[in-house]
Amino acid sequence: MEKLSELKQGLEETWHSLSEGWRHLRERTSGTLTRFTPSSKGKTPAERAQTADFPSADWALLAGDVFEDNDKFVVRLEVPGLDKHNLDIEVRNDLLIVRGEKHSEQESSSGQYRVRQCAFGSFHRSIPLTVPVLADKASASYRNGVLRIELPKAERSGGRRIEVRGE
Repeated sequence: MEKLSELKQGLEETWHSLSEGWRHLRERTSGTLTRFTPSSKGKTPAERAQTADFPSADWALLAGDVFEDNDKFVVRLEVPGLDKHNLDIEVRNDLLIVRGEKHSEQESSSGQYRVRQCAFGSFHRSIPLTVPVLADKASASYRNGVLRIELPKAERSGGRRIEVRGE
């Protein structure tokens, strides 16, 4: 009976450790996990049929950094394999919205994929901004698979103390 109790204790500790590991992984990747919506635009019926049976990678990690100083936000997103013309950036209220589409390129007309982990299709990411920005003065560049967006902060009223005068 003691062995069974030890086994039960060991299984509970293992389950707790696994659960804690998954929770930690979800927290660390919550903002980077991005869904890609496959597009059949521009594909021939034969190309659609060829990939229909293959499980697609609909999710991918688009790693990014958001840096803030006194004057601006700098957002860097790793989006390799895209053409800059397939990116759309918008500032709406307190959100930076980045949309794009990554097109699949077939290696050859014969053969088949054995492993396919690259995500293709359209995606969007929404990045919350904690202070108002000057959207009309924002700039973006794309180099070596990294999208860099600079968003100047809007000047905030510093506020002032108002003295109450009395009689």
